[in-house]
Formats: sequence, structure tokens, C-alpha cells
Amino acid sequence: MAATGSASDLINVVTLLGAAVVAVPLFRRLGVGSVLGYLAGGLAIGPFGFKLFDDPQAILHTAELGVVLFLFVIGLEMRPSHLWSLRRDIFGLGSLQVVVCGVLLTGVGIAFGFPLAVSFVAGMGFVLTSTAIVMQLLDERGDIAAPRGQKMVAILLFEDLLIVPLLAIVAFIAPSEAVEHAAGQSRWASIGIAVGALGLLVAAGIWLLNPLFRILAQARAREVMTAAALLVVLGAALLMQLGGLSMAMGAFLAGVLLSESTFRHQLEADIEPFRGLLLGLFFIAVGMSLDLAVVARYWQLIVAGVLAMMVVKALCVYGVARVARMSHVDALDRAVLMAQGGEFAFVLFAAAAAANVIDGTVNANMTAVVVLSMALTPLAVLALKRWGPVVAPSLDGMEAPQHQTGAVLIIGFGRFGQVASQHVLALGADITIIDHDPQRIRDAADFGFKVYYGDGTRLDVLRAAGGESARTILVCVDSKEAVTQIVERTKAEFRQARVLARVRDREHAIELQHGDVDFQIRELFESAMVLGREAAMSLGATPEAADDIAQGVRRRDAERFELELVGGIYAGRSLILGNKAVEAKE
Repeated sequence: MAATGSASDLINVVTLLGAAVVAVPLFRRLGVGSVLGYLAGGLAIGPFGFKLFDDPQAILHTAELGVVLFLFVIGLEMRPSHLWSLRRDIFGLGSLQVVVCGVLLTGVGIAFGFPLAVSFVAGMGFVLTSTAIVMQLLDERGDIAAPRGQKMVAILLFEDLLIVPLLAIVAFIAPSEAVEHAAGQSRWASIGIAVGALGLLVAAGIWLLNPLFRILAQARAREVMTAAALLVVLGAALLMQLGGLSMAMGAFLAGVLLSESTFRHQLEADIEPFRGLLLGLFFIAVGMSLDLAVVARYWQLIVAGVLAMMVVKALCVYGVARVARMSHVDALDRAVLMAQGGEFAFVLFAAAAAANVIDGTVNANMTAVVVLSMALTPLAVLALKRWGPVVAPSLDGMEAPQHQTGAVLIIGFGRFGQVASQHVLALGADITIIDHDPQRIRDAADFGFKVYYGDGTRLDVLRAAGGESARTILVCVDSKEAVTQIVERTKAEFRQARVLARVRDREHAIELQHGDVDFQIRELFESAMVLGREAAMSLGATPEAADDIAQGVRRRDAERFELELVGGIYAGRSLILGNKAVEAKE
């Protein structure tokens, strides 16, 4: 019997992994994202698909740990000072969005003919945006650290906190007088337990966690560090759950408390594999929870509910974003991303059903509405990306060059341009810098650099930036085509200046040499030469021998370059074997 049970459990694990491995790559290949792939995979293997699983709720409860681990990783990136800087977005923008959306979505329920209490529960459940969906979509496109991503994270944090008072309100409006009385008697005790759990977590984070990880690090047992990281996350989640608060909030706070720790990067690396796997399992479990029988029986109500709730919430989120002075494009992006219900809606609906505020049919219908809204969100995001307005970078605070007269003009101020600029700055030269990346310009301003906004391939911008008076022009942009265009135009128009260019590879260097560039350097050549010299010395070569080897490499490279420059790019090819060069003629 035990062997049979073990085999059955193993079959379940293999089935879950197989659903993810098949569905996610397929849906990503179709361009609709991994979230929808997980949801579809869950629907296929669930009780309303191929019936390979009978109890999706059991998996959902386990898979919620994926959301917990995800918020812990987010917390590690949120230093307390940074979190404090978001306080207006968390409590100001978050509360405004919750109140406005709550009122409007409750009105939608009343318009569908439901009583006020039922409409309130349904509406507030839909207000609670899916942290997992939004975070995953932001993560996939690299927007979590961007300003608009940070504002959405702040609102999501406020909504996670909102589940606690909402559960208290459900207990208060429950129809049973006995339940209501009991809830009233224990309310202060519940608040005390919650505050105590929160205080205990903060105290442990301040005085216990860092010494613990320091001791474990000295033991030099990698697997113990991983176990300790999981212990911290799950222990914090359990403590918050016992205190009647959100598990996700506990994990997030634990991450914030460890964000200043020297072990932050190690913890993130240890948690990451578990986080990704469990978060995918969560989406699979959500897909399993979609009861197709309920959808078929009440399809008109559910379809109308999904459309009404998503449209009203999207309009509400868009309106609040515009009131907060966001651009039309950013507000539209936020509206589409946050137009769905979330995982905490399931918790709220279950509590309301247990307290007889809503009946089983309403619970099943609203659960289907929320799950469908979560499934539709990746498609809505894809549609916005394909047919919506192009997201243009904000040019607030950008200044275009006007009649600059510096002796040196630097075009492009990324990593390459920043290093190259140090030499002319050391001579006290008067320099003008232009770049076309607004965020890079803002970052440079934080370090005291004045960078003008402009496209270096445009001749009018080059003239305004002082190309006609510059003695030296440094072309440091990272686009091969842009470098070629800039070199051609500066050499044709500004003959008084020496043009020094960053090039991508040998073929590009030959192209610019034909364009009469004064000096060009392959962007990785010198750093590779330094690294190669150190490699030779690590194998026992003396510094003098390493220098001789480097000179030989430079000589052979220069010979090949001249050969290719004169006779064509592939007139000769060098194969370097050890310290010898073998010429392969074509």
C-alpha cells in the first residue's frame, strides 16, 4: 500500500512538471507569455480537463508558497529607506485606488441585482489585484525596478495589507448574531495577536537574522544556508498567518529586514529556484480551479461579470493614474496590468461563504470570474503591446544642446563613454556630452555630469552640440550602424576635429578605416589583451615574457588587419594555436 501511495504521489509530481514543461514553452513561442501557459496547463490536467487531479485546492494552498517566496525576493530589493520613499504611493495612491475601485465595483454587483453585502464582498475581492500575475509580467519585461513598476508594487503591497480589515468586515456583516457577537468579543484580542506577531518578526529581523547567517556562513555548509533561507521565509509567513495576517506580507517584511544584510545576494540566489518553481505551480493550481461546469451553467452571468469587472476596474485604475499625473501611455499600461482580480480574492470569498455572507453558487461564480480575469490579463497585455500606443520614454527634465562650444564633444555616455571621458576631464578640457537615453542622462546627473539629450546621428544635433568648434569628437555609442553614420557625417562636416570612434569588431573597424576615421578601437580588444596577459602570468610566465606574448598578439592582429583592409575582409585568416600563428590563405 505504501509503495502504491508513493507511486501515486510521484505520478502527480511528474504530471505537474510535465504540464509546465509542455505548456509554458509552447505559449511563450506563441508570444502570449508563461503565465497563460501555466494557467492552460493547469486547466488541461485539472478536474475540469483530463481529470488527472481531483483536488486543486490542496495544490493551491501549497503553491501559495510561490507567491510568498516571490515577495521575499522583492523585499530583498526594497531597502527600508527606499520603502519609506514609497510611502505616499503605498498609502496615498494605494488607498485612493482601493476606495474608488471598491465603490465602483460594488456598484457593478448591485447593478447585477445582488444585495449590498454580496456586492461588497464580490467588488472588494476583485479590487485585490493579483500580485503574482502583475509581478511576473513586470519581471518578464524588466519593469519591476522602473518608476512605473515601483508604483504598481506599492499599490500591490497596500492591497495585500487590505485583506486583514476586509476579513474583519466580513465577520462583522455576517448574518448570524452569535458569530457577530463572538467576533466583537475577540476583535481586540485578534488585533493584539496581530500586532504582537508583527513586533516579534521585526525584532527577530533586527537582532537575530544577521547573527544567525553569520554563524552559518562560518560553517561553510552551502546546503545549510539554503535551508536557513527557506526557514526564514516560511517561518515569517507562518508567524504572520498565526497572527491573522497575510503570509505574503510576512515574507515581504522578512526580505525588507534582510535587504541591508551582506548575505542579501546569497539569500536571493538560494531562494530563486524554489520561487520560480512554486510560483509556476501556483498558476497551474489556479488554472485547475476554473470550474468549467459552473462556467457552462452560468456562462452568461460569468462572461458579463468578467467584462464588467475588468472594464470598470481598468477605467478606475486609469482615472486614478491620470489624477496622479501619469502620462496616458503609462496610465493605460497600469490599467491593463491591474484589471484582474487576485489570489487573495479566493481567501475573501471562502471566508464570506463560511460566514454565510455569500452562498456556494455566488462563491463558485465569483471564483470563476476572478480566474478568467487572471487568464485574460496576459492576452490583454499582449494586445496592448501589439496595437496600443508606443511607450515613449519620459523627456521631463531633458535639455537639448544649444550653441555649445566645448573643445571635446562626446557622443554616447554609457559605460564606454564614461571611462573615456575621465582622461579629457583630467586635463580640464571643456567638454559637451550628448546621449539619447533619458534614464542614462538622469543617472549621470546624479553624479554631477551635465549630459544633453540628442540623437548623435542627426547633423543638426551635432552642430548644436558644438561639432563645428570641437577639436576632438569621441563617438562612444554602442550601435554599430549609428557609429558608422556619425563618423561619416562628422568627417564630412567638421574637418577641423579628430574623430575617435568605438567599434564593434574587426569588420566594423575596416569599414570605419575606409571612412577615414582618425582613430578607432575595438570595444573589447584592450580589455581582452589585459586579461590574456594575466592568464599567461597565472600559468607561470614572467611579466617580461607575458609582455612579449602580448606584443606578438598585437603584431599578428595588426598584420591581419592590414591584409584584410587591403585585400578584402577574408583575404587571410589567422588561427592562433598556443603561442604560434598559422596563416590560412584563401
